[in-house]
Amino acid sequence: MSGFYQFIWPIIRHLDPETAHGLALGALRRGWVPRATAQDNKRLHVTLWGHEFLNPVGLAAGFDKNAVAPDAMLRQGFGFVEVGSVTPLAQPGNPRPRLFRLTEDLAVINRNGFNNDGTEAMATRLRARKDKARGWVGINLGKNKATETALDDYVAGLKQLARLADYIVINVSSPNTPGLRALQGKDPLAQLMGGIRDTLSNMRLDSPPPLLLKVAPDLTDDDKRDIADVALDQNIDGLIATNTTVERPQTLKAYHKGQTGGLSGLPLFEASTKVLSDFYHLTGGNIPIIGVGGVGNARQAYAKIRAGASLVQLYSALVYQGPGIANDINRGLVKLLDADGFNKISDAVGADHY
Repeated sequence: MSGFYQFIWPIIRHLDPETAHGLALGALRRGWVPRATAQDNKRLHVTLWGHEFLNPVGLAAGFDKNAVAPDAMLRQGFGFVEVGSVTPLAQPGNPRPRLFRLTEDLAVINRNGFNNDGTEAMATRLRARKDKARGWVGINLGKNKATETALDDYVAGLKQLARLADYIVINVSSPNTPGLRALQGKDPLAQLMGGIRDTLSNMRLDSPPPLLLKVAPDLTDDDKRDIADVALDQNIDGLIATNTTVERPQTLKAYHKGQTGGLSGLPLFEASTKVLSDFYHLTGGNIPIIGVGGVGNARQAYAKIRAGASLVQLYSALVYQGPGIANDINRGLVKLLDADGFNKISDAVGADHY
């Protein structure tokens, strides 16, 4: 925990989580949060999709749903930032309270339900970016709760935002939108991703953004095989493993452990890393994977990388450690590379499979 965040944490912890989140975004947007000292070590550079990331540590979707402060977060040391999930129409999400800290477990439960300002508002904010920080900004697309044909919403999101995105994520794995996870079935997923691919092709973009799919941790072995087959058949550019879980480990201690919604943070680490490892194996390492779920320190990030992740993301640990966490992890990754005798971070990707 950085000195600044350690100073303000006693105040933050007593605020309603969603109120604290809103205040944090406002402070970042206004430049009130001290910038972290950038860590630019060439050993941590990652070349992927024709782009060089300064480091492999990214901010996961969910923190900045409406693209309020992506550049501020890049300046905190993250190699890339993912905004969203965003839906074509603005929607309020589920009733509050819907966000719960599980402090004793270093975890979070949310049942937000894709609360966001909609794609038009996000497009306006992204177009207005002036002092752009170095690093990619990806956009995570969801569907509106009331939409019956999911493809319609993803196509609408693409048409509104694809030209503004460094990469696009199709989110079919949130547990908080009824029926969404059913889209991970083989036939529905093939139809969905095929339609999305056709839309991107028809847009005739000079540089189409890489298309990624975010998957759930609560998958059977058959589910994973089906998703891997679709990802390979549809030439999906990347996978994000994983979203939050609806499972509740018996080890949870915090008062709010019984709340419904998606569980993220440290208790998700092992399950999400296992899913990541399985997808690396099922795809033969041919599809880049972003590993997310329970990353709170360099060893956890490194474990994801050794399991097959080319990049990693975090969000819940940010709640407990503050934005300086990205630089802390990157410093630790260099030491771990030294310990294992790797020259650069890409050399460690999938090392546990060999």
